[in-house]
Amino acid sequence: MTGLVGIDGFSTPLWFALLAVILAVFGTYFWRARRRRRHVVRFANLPLLEQVAPTGSYRWRHVPPVLFLVAFVLLTVALAGPQAQAKVPRNRATVMLVIDVSPSMEATDIRPSRIKAAQGAAKDFVQNMTEGINLGLVTFGGSATVDVSPTTARKPVTDAIDNIKLQPATATGEAIAAALQAIQQFEKGLGGPSGAPPARIVLMSDGKQTAGRDEFAMAKQCKEGGIPISTISYGTSDGVVDLEGQQVPVPVDDESLHELADMSGGEFYKADTSDKLREIYQSLGEQIGYETQQTDVSKPFVALGALATITAAGAALLVSQRLP
Repeated sequence: MTGLVGIDGFSTPLWFALLAVILAVFGTYFWRARRRRRHVVRFANLPLLEQVAPTGSYRWRHVPPVLFLVAFVLLTVALAGPQAQAKVPRNRATVMLVIDVSPSMEATDIRPSRIKAAQGAAKDFVQNMTEGINLGLVTFGGSATVDVSPTTARKPVTDAIDNIKLQPATATGEAIAAALQAIQQFEKGLGGPSGAPPARIVLMSDGKQTAGRDEFAMAKQCKEGGIPISTISYGTSDGVVDLEGQQVPVPVDDESLHELADMSGGEFYKADTSDKLREIYQSLGEQIGYETQQTDVSKPFVALGALATITAAGAALLVSQRLP
């Protein structure tokens, strides 16, 4: 997928000086052609001239030069190196997808349930991620588990999402710590001259932390390591779960997740429907999987210039049986 935003500059604009020469040459040609026409009209027998050289044929003689002029202008633009912003797939990046599997995820305020809708949206996110992204998975309830270490293979991640089992409690800090450690361990083998690739944690949760190390302290560590956390607050204020026959409210905790994102340098998202969650994951996929680069876009101008040149040559042969 590549999307051009529009031409916003030229790498070698000095080539545009050639346009002055081209315009001077063609300006001279048209000036001389007009002067020659006036000279012929002034001294020729007009009725005879109309029969021998109709006005229409005279006008057609200018088609090839005009086409050559267009071709030279297009080729000059190509030489100037037009540049545009283009969205291109990232070759290197590491993402840890972190999913809350606490009992509150059984709430049915999002149909068929928070966890079922979350599994479907997360799988779409994984399957649509660009090939150059190393993607891993962490699930967390009262503890955190690295289900899949960062990899470009997508099936292990989707299989792990299918096999999610709910756990009691919510250890958000432990989940962030596990994701951070997985990224750091993975990056050790990816040194090289360009260093480690950019990394990000995408954390989806519906509740406040109830166990484990402090989530905000871990967010600060992520900030220091240059690893932002994109948090998704998932659910509504009306969520309830059935615990031993009692309806227990499980409202979503926007405040904590918003603060986590801010402290780590990431973004906060609010998803109160399954469709909204899919939209957020899709947006994150675009942000993570693609980057905007300055790209040379001279090829279309070369192609059009060549086409105009060939057309001009053909028109010249048809009109005057010779090239200009």
